[in-house]
Amino acid sequence: MSDGSAATKTSGLDDLLACGRDIEPLMDRILTERPLPSNLREAARYSLLGPGKRLRPALVLLSAQAVGGRSEDARSAAVALEMIHCFSLIHDDLPAMDDDDLRRGRPTLHRHAGEAMAILAGDLLNTLPFELLAGDPILSRRGLAASAVRELAAATAEMIAGQVYDTLPRFPEDMEPLDRLRLIHRHKTGALIRAACRLGAICADPETDGHRRAAKLEALTGYGEAIGLMFQIVDDLLDVTASTEDLGKSAGKDQAQGKLTYPGILGIEETRRHIEQQATSAIGFLAPLGDAGESLARLVEVLADRRR
Repeated sequence: MSDGSAATKTSGLDDLLACGRDIEPLMDRILTERPLPSNLREAARYSLLGPGKRLRPALVLLSAQAVGGRSEDARSAAVALEMIHCFSLIHDDLPAMDDDDLRRGRPTLHRHAGEAMAILAGDLLNTLPFELLAGDPILSRRGLAASAVRELAAATAEMIAGQVYDTLPRFPEDMEPLDRLRLIHRHKTGALIRAACRLGAICADPETDGHRRAAKLEALTGYGEAIGLMFQIVDDLLDVTASTEDLGKSAGKDQAQGKLTYPGILGIEETRRHIEQQATSAIGFLAPLGDAGESLARLVEVLADRRR
């Protein structure tokens, strides 16, 4: 692929994720207005408002639009999910976990503010989201706050299980390496991406017919599962084909740590074929949404060929 084509892909991804970045002022306001120790606020802001794709909040908002709802009704859910994602990155980078020095092109939080503060900032970003959802006036008025909290809590628990599968695994002895890897990816990365799509529908779908509402939620669930696995397979591929400068985090670390990855098990070309399969599957799940799912379909195509 030429440099110009790669630049076009990057621009396309940035355009599609722009709505996710629109929540940054709201995240900043939440941290500013809540009474907190100043050093805790600074640490949380360093990670939460640092550079990032904002994929998960974008998926929340695009999914809200895809079911015919208003993205404004899902803004608290978008913020809440990004906070959980940020908490997971802070703790994943800690010395007791992946022991990373670089995240999003900057020192990881424990390198910037110390290990104790990183743990506590991660704890904060794992609790504020549930307070935010439970107190959201739009969700409360529509009787949806409990459903949103339940969805996010379940996904967070699955993500934590994925961290265990990845760092402290205890698999059945007869489980094949590829099945182990799928289990890791569907939990560690896939759970929050699937929840992003489902939360958008849960918080914003104006449909009153229960069957049609359930059909749209099912479509976005399948889409979220497929794109979540695809996203992590691409990450596996980039770990061996991209530079640290391009990624904004340490390249080649999975291989150095002996972790299971798609290229390590299947090779690069077969990994690319699996990416294409998941992309096709994700787009197929959007069929019941018709033209309303167009932005989500375009997102799949761009993410499948991303360079960072």
